Amino acid sequence: MREIVLLRHGQTDWSAAGRHTSFTDLGLTAEGERQSAHLGDVLASRAFAAVLSSPLRRAQQTAVLAGLTVTATDDDLLEWNYGAYEGRTTAEIRKERPGWSVWTDDSPGGESAAQVGIRADRVLDRVRAMLPSGDVALVGHAHQLRVLTARWLGLAPSAGALFRLETATLSVLGYERENAVLLRWNG
Repeated sequence: MREIVLLRHGQTDWSAAGRHTSFTDLGLTAEGERQSAHLGDVLASRAFAAVLSSPLRRAQQTAVLAGLTVTATDDDLLEWNYGAYEGRTTAEIRKERPGWSVWTDDSPGGESAAQVGIRADRVLDRVRAMLPSGDVALVGHAHQLRVLTARWLGLAPSAGALFRLETATLSVLGYERENAVLLRWNG
């Protein structure tokens, strides 16, 4: 059976500082570029029927530096919209809202976990149609890829909280017989 390879973009200034970054279109740091090039070493022996990427610069740069040719950008791979919390850290937000979590609480003007889950489901529907032709790579962002993984496994979008994802990492979704499974995480 075919696999879905998830690639989180390399480090940005904001990811290094723990700042929520959705629609702010940041480029990679020098470390993020190095990390992304290393992904190319890991992916050198793989071929993909399709490579879908978030349209944001940090994801596009990661794909190029990893040696991938993006076949399509997909707005549904955009990061979770944090609304008024864009650019802020969880610690900063919790000074105003103790105990706040993106997974269970609202982000004023942003998306809920359920809304991100709807986008993840649309991506997975498109990818399932592509898998008979070969493996598919998805280049995107931490929270969105975590929600996508939860949905692949049949879990609620908020279960993405269980899957920590570092910058410039490779994860693999696939099958064991007919069951959707997690084959590799955060590598």
